[in-house]
Amino acid sequence: MLDVPTTDFDFSTAAEIAIAVKSGRSTALAVIEAALARIRERDPVLNSFTAVTEQRALLRAEALDATRERGEPLGPLAGVPFAVKNLFDVSGLPTLAGSKINRDMPPATRDAVLIERLEAAGAILVGALNMGEYAYDFTGENVHDGASRNPHDHERMSGGSSGGSGAAVGGGLVPLALGSDTNGSIRVPSSLCGIFGLKPTYGRLTRARTFPFVASLDHLGPFARSALDLALAYDAMQGFDAGDSACASRPVEPVAPVLEQGVDGLRVAVAAGYFKCNSGETCYAIDRVSAALGANRDIDIPEAQRARAAAFIITASEGASLHLNRLRARARDFDPAVRDRLLAGAMTPASLVVKAQKFRRWYRAQVLKLFDEVDAIIAPATPCTAPLIGQQTFMFGDTELPVRANLGLYTQPISFIGLPVVAVPVPLEPLPIGVQIIAAPWREDVVLRLAHALEMQGVVAAPRPAV
Repeated sequence: MLDVPTTDFDFSTAAEIAIAVKSGRSTALAVIEAALARIRERDPVLNSFTAVTEQRALLRAEALDATRERGEPLGPLAGVPFAVKNLFDVSGLPTLAGSKINRDMPPATRDAVLIERLEAAGAILVGALNMGEYAYDFTGENVHDGASRNPHDHERMSGGSSGGSGAAVGGGLVPLALGSDTNGSIRVPSSLCGIFGLKPTYGRLTRARTFPFVASLDHLGPFARSALDLALAYDAMQGFDAGDSACASRPVEPVAPVLEQGVDGLRVAVAAGYFKCNSGETCYAIDRVSAALGANRDIDIPEAQRARAAAFIITASEGASLHLNRLRARARDFDPAVRDRLLAGAMTPASLVVKAQKFRRWYRAQVLKLFDEVDAIIAPATPCTAPLIGQQTFMFGDTELPVRANLGLYTQPISFIGLPVVAVPVPLEPLPIGVQIIAAPWREDVVLRLAHALEMQGVVAAPRPAV
């Protein structure tokens, strides 16, 4: 057997790696050793990992190779290294959720369900990833573990709160990572780091054995360097799980087999009004994607500004409720920026929260009506390319806005009602930027087919880092 040289895996997709392992062109052990070597070499700069599960990964790789030697079938992600945001339970590690306080927790005794499902498909966990404290972040800056850094410019943000996930995949350390998205924490890092990210429909993927933030808004999903890899990971993770009360009991509907069906007949519109692009980069990206998809009409998402305001209220109040005991006992151990927003949430009048939830139901009904007219809507993923680490403001048209609160300006009104979204990377120079492809609930097939079609046309792609 001839192993593929380890350098060949630097920016390989998960699909390519699985083919190499299943065909015998490489061993899982060679793939994992190469991934661990890349992490040792590059992560001191990117700061994407908070723990590397080296021994576990090597043992798993050896076991998978033994399975193949016995002639037994391997899963669709055979030998694929992956890592997870450190709010996922990993057996033997404390579940940090980006915090100082959680370091005092005992190690998890079981893996998160989504880790178990990926490993059942043949993927191999190599570690846990840096994130914003308690997922209340859009920047990727963590006061306890340091900022995760953008792979295209190490002085710039990776985005948050799944910043380590974005940096690790964008920087070629792993081809696949998992993150969470409450208000945009998959789509923002995907946009800033130039990779693909999937926020599935709310309730589609189980959140069992992960550390929560806002139960009514939290989603889990994958990052990858191709739409096919997103689909393969998504398919492996689908399925009902009683451990998450929000997990929907719906049939498993594999998406990877339908990616090649094409997109003829799909009606695509461009989000207008609130979502109108306000920078040269976002306008170029939207124009490029809309032209490729034949999106020749605009559509207005009603009251998106109010939806974002309501999302802020629900996020702050639910997050504060979750952390109230920690705020009382260990307020000094929080990131001050996170602590102050949670304290404000704790003081939010209940009447405002009730109004926000009532508005949420109305807004969802209005947006769902739009999908009678179209199959998908495209919108910017972030209002700018990656800001510098520590940068406090950015220009949005003629207005100067705070960075931390507003990198999710375009994502919050969508996750607020749980719609499925793929963020696709438009490879601009010097920095990439993302576009959201949005569909009706449970139509992950639509967003992934469109993302795959754009990739096949060369309109979107995950660029290799220049540095």
